[in-house]
Amino acid sequence: MEQILTCLFIGASLSMDAFAVTVGEGLSCPRGGMKNTLRYAVYFGFFQALMPLAGFCLAGTVSGKLMSAGPYISFFLLSFVGAKMLVDAIKGGAEKGKEAAAGGSFSHPRALVLALATSIDALAVGASLAFTETRILPTCLIIGGTTFLICILGGRLCSRLPKGSGKGAGLAGGLVLIGIGIKLLVEGTVLS
Repeated sequence: MEQILTCLFIGASLSMDAFAVTVGEGLSCPRGGMKNTLRYAVYFGFFQALMPLAGFCLAGTVSGKLMSAGPYISFFLLSFVGAKMLVDAIKGGAEKGKEAAAGGSFSHPRALVLALATSIDALAVGASLAFTETRILPTCLIIGGTTFLICILGGRLCSRLPKGSGKGAGLAGGLVLIGIGIKLLVEGTVLS
């Protein structure tokens, strides 16, 4: 029981970035609703479950090098996507911005990049679990499931927030992604 609680806490802490991104994406594409929330939750939950397993399997080899580059990779990916959102919002809704406002567009490549960027820290968790007596598969499933549920909560929260203009939501979403990228960079380089 203690191990399950530990896994739930690890999953909750790892999912906070995915939660924030889900809310930011929900604000920038409000008409996608629960369908987009579910899609993001699946991506984030899958990668939050996969990365600890990868870190566990790679412990002591490649993962050390990848983990040291992790904060830079996350910062670059999140900042790139966030900057693109800002540019689209500032331009006043080029065709892609109009599509998002009209139909809540969802991009699988974008979701993949966001899921990878927010789950790199889970790789380090998996590598550290390799040196404990943790059963890795149930742990990964709990972490992924917790992330999935927290992202669903983020989407539901987002649906309750007042909707502003598409431009304002795009600006907010872009700033949230860049902020998370900066946070991960600072945590991984300055504070570690």
